[in-house]
Amino acid sequence: MLAKHFTETRGSARKQRERTERIARLPESYLRALNDTDKEILDVPVSSVVSNVQAGKWTPTAILHAYARKALAAHAQTNCLTEVMLDDAEVWAGDVDIIKSRKAGPLAGMPVSLKDTVAVAGHDACLGYAAWVGRPVEKHSALVRLLLDAGAVPFVKTAIPTTLLSFESASAVFGRATNPHGVGYSPGGSSGGEAALLALGGSRIGIGTDVAGSVRLPSHYSGVYTIKASAGRFTKMGNASSMPGQEGVPAVYSPMARTLEDLETFWKAIFLMEPWSYDHSVLHMPWKDVNLLPKTRFGVMWDDGVVQLSPACRRALTVVVDNLRSSGYEVVDFNPPDPVEGLQIASQLLLADGGKTAFAPILWGEPNDPGMASAYFWFRLPSFVQRLYIWWVRYIRHDALYARLLDGFREKTVEEHYKLVARREGYRAQWFDKWGQEGLDLLLTAPNALPALDYSAGVLPITKVDGALDALSPSALKAHKAANTVARDAYDMYDALAMAGLPVGVQVVGQRLEEEKVMEGMKLIERALKERGSAYKLLSV
Repeated sequence: MLAKHFTETRGSARKQRERTERIARLPESYLRALNDTDKEILDVPVSSVVSNVQAGKWTPTAILHAYARKALAAHAQTNCLTEVMLDDAEVWAGDVDIIKSRKAGPLAGMPVSLKDTVAVAGHDACLGYAAWVGRPVEKHSALVRLLLDAGAVPFVKTAIPTTLLSFESASAVFGRATNPHGVGYSPGGSSGGEAALLALGGSRIGIGTDVAGSVRLPSHYSGVYTIKASAGRFTKMGNASSMPGQEGVPAVYSPMARTLEDLETFWKAIFLMEPWSYDHSVLHMPWKDVNLLPKTRFGVMWDDGVVQLSPACRRALTVVVDNLRSSGYEVVDFNPPDPVEGLQIASQLLLADGGKTAFAPILWGEPNDPGMASAYFWFRLPSFVQRLYIWWVRYIRHDALYARLLDGFREKTVEEHYKLVARREGYRAQWFDKWGQEGLDLLLTAPNALPALDYSAGVLPITKVDGALDALSPSALKAHKAANTVARDAYDMYDALAMAGLPVGVQVVGQRLEEEKVMEGMKLIERALKERGSAYKLLSV
């Protein structure tokens, strides 16, 4: 025990010291303040950066220096970086000028930030586990090889939570990443460092992962853009994972971006590189043009059956609905198949091994996310104690919903896992049928996981929390918390005044493998907001 605790302490200290020293050793060109040329580079979209590199107006090295300076400033503010890869990035930037195919590539000279999970040769992908510190990856993942061939310049990796199963981004190894809009708040998780960096302009395009909201919630919390891919649409092989082999709720890699224009540019650039030629798991499915018709029909989901929408989330959703209707689009209320059923299936599939795989690398004394720590405790209770507690929750606390979620939340046998996957497919079929019956093109929701569906889903920022408009009276707050234990915990720290200024997003959902359609829906919404003077304002660079 003491030896493991010593290893944890030493590993965490070593990694933080390594990061600090690596930044301190950088040439002065990386550490000075931004100049006018830097600001010009940072202020233009990805497409303009690429065209300026290809025309010889800007050098990839000058672009790298501008983004690196801004990224280091963002890190000083939010602790958003894990690996600082600028020595390698200098070489890759130089290669863009030397290798003709890279200079002609769709991302020529563009710096790209990566979630800590992405495997870059010569650098750790420790995922916040102290035991994995000092184990540099031996070869690039398929994604990194594709990016380099496209002319991109990977330059930093970004913060995550231990186990990757949290809506925060904190670990003993790297510390806590904070929200760029409010230091006392989370940037989201598990791709929270990525979202914080993008929001502050230290990167324009980056890569995150999502199994149950991990690119969507950080985009919501930090005020940036993303589209979560369906499984098989985006390259993923060769990267690190806290749960390799977990396919009950497939994890996917997906782009994130500072603006919607950049997000579209990034998606299209990836597909110009034919990702199926780099990764056997990617479907041979080129990016296609989609035009939404004037009679596009949107559904809107106001209630997930577990936690009532916060006033800010309801207001953001209302703004979108009102603007779409004013633009002549049809928007109808949508009551989905039992959302609690989906949450129950997904939570049991995600930790069907009783959390053993995700928890195994955690050393004795190493802190874990509070939510995952409680799951760890629950899985180790004797089954009769679990049953007794569920009975108490259901019949003494009268919380049938929470009792339902706890019931069956335990390690599964292989036979039980098979049955759970079959149940998942039955639930997906219910959604498919309901969607068709309602004749929906796209669905609007507050950002949430929808984890059992594998639908394409994007998030875009709409507004910010308003201390007055989004306040809850004591009686309303009490009512929200009284609904069930999950709602109580969600609203336990609700304070609109304290949260004023934090971003609020909306989720646009398409069916499986409809990333292009989701993109068009997001563009339509943003255009409608801009036409009425309600466009979201990004943080300035």
